[in-house]
Amino acid sequence: MEYITIALAKGRLADLTVDLLEQAGLDVHELREKSRKLIFTDEKNKFKFILVKASDVPTYVEYGAADIGVVGRDTLLEAGKDMYEMINLGFGACRMCVAGPKELAGQLDEIHNMRVATKYTQIAKNYYHHVKKQSVEIIKLHGSVELAPLVGLSEVIVDIVESGKTLKENGLEVLEEVCDLSARLVVNRVSMKMESKRILNLVNTIKTLLAQ
Repeated sequence: MEYITIALAKGRLADLTVDLLEQAGLDVHELREKSRKLIFTDEKNKFKFILVKASDVPTYVEYGAADIGVVGRDTLLEAGKDMYEMINLGFGACRMCVAGPKELAGQLDEIHNMRVATKYTQIAKNYYHHVKKQSVEIIKLHGSVELAPLVGLSEVIVDIVESGKTLKENGLEVLEEVCDLSARLVVNRVSMKMESKRILNLVNTIKTLLAQ
């Protein structure tokens, strides 16, 4: 029997997923041991787990190096890869929002040549081009995007909002909501054909656990 490989995003998301996989009957004791290993196996059930950077999970799944992946929806939308999104796992819930100074509330559609600072250029592009049908200049940043409107680099930002505390502390507020975000379980398209029975067994077990 071939191994089914699951790509996990390193950090808190992996920890939450490991708990869920254990409840689903997989042997994850190796993953709980503190080590620098990146590949772990469940010999009994023939599953393999790989720990990768969150932004790489969609790539591993799309190219078939992993059959299954667990990653935040923000990463999936930004990567734009071709795969099946099977389950909304619900954890890591937050929102992708447009934020800026409160004076701009209700006026965003009237700003010409608006500049939008973000780490999530694909999500911002899709939102403005396809949803808002608005022409904007998107500026890619890697660090604290909240700074951009404060120093005149952009009018607004597109970023993940959890509590909104960071925005508030910097004099910004949510002006529009782009989409809801949370962890998703995704599956490679070829793997779904080749190993549909075992993959769907796991998917259905997890769905049952989440419904409890």
